[in-house]
Amino acid sequence: MAADPSHPGNELFQSLTSGKRLWSIRTRTSCHKNSFFPTAVSLLNRRRTLVREVTKNPMVTLNQLQHFSVERGEPCRRTTISAALHQSGLYVRVIRWKPLFSKRHMTAHLEFAKRHLKDSQTMRNKILWSDERKIELFGLNGKCHVWRKPGTAHHLANIIPTVKHGGGSIMLRGCFSAAGTGRLVRMEGKMNAAMYRDILDENLLQSALDLRLGRRFILQQDNDPKHTAKITKEWLRDNSVNVLE
Repeated sequence: MAADPSHPGNELFQSLTSGKRLWSIRTRTSCHKNSFFPTAVSLLNRRRTLVREVTKNPMVTLNQLQHFSVERGEPCRRTTISAALHQSGLYVRVIRWKPLFSKRHMTAHLEFAKRHLKDSQTMRNKILWSDERKIELFGLNGKCHVWRKPGTAHHLANIIPTVKHGGGSIMLRGCFSAAGTGRLVRMEGKMNAAMYRDILDENLLQSALDLRLGRRFILQQDNDPKHTAKITKEWLRDNSVNVLE
């Protein structure tokens, strides 16, 4: 039998049901407005806060940022945090390892680059570039990541500086030219001018020969005291090796 709409009991039921439904809708709307759908100003403030944290510590992780958001009473998902930072042009990238340079070193390197900016390709093809490299520095073998904007890979805040002395690692010296790589030498113990001269004597000319640079090649080396020592200069002069200044 169909319910009688005019029955007093039915009117009371409909009234209560309508009121309950209205209360439920208002409650859900209020929750969504305050918790799930923050205002545009609130979202902008959250994003600015995240950007400030990343600017202070570019190597901060998503887990740390998420924990930071919870502490502020603004819990966010990792994907939400990542999307907010992407909107500000910040992305996770593998961090670069660069030598630890002082301002004096940076100035000298810049002047060197300016002096040779207009060198011809023919001259550059004659250069044998050489340097040292420490492996397993500080015990960090894995990749590290940093939040940064495109084009800022070599900014000081986005790199890990390296040094040439420390334990738990090996030191290598190698060279290369436009034609390829030369010999790679492992150095035992602390290197001095005499050891450096011996490395040149046993490997430099052979590397130039292997790379077919000819006798008139140009050696590039930095201004380390071992490289400018008297016995080193004498060996270079006796073997007619030109040094890139």
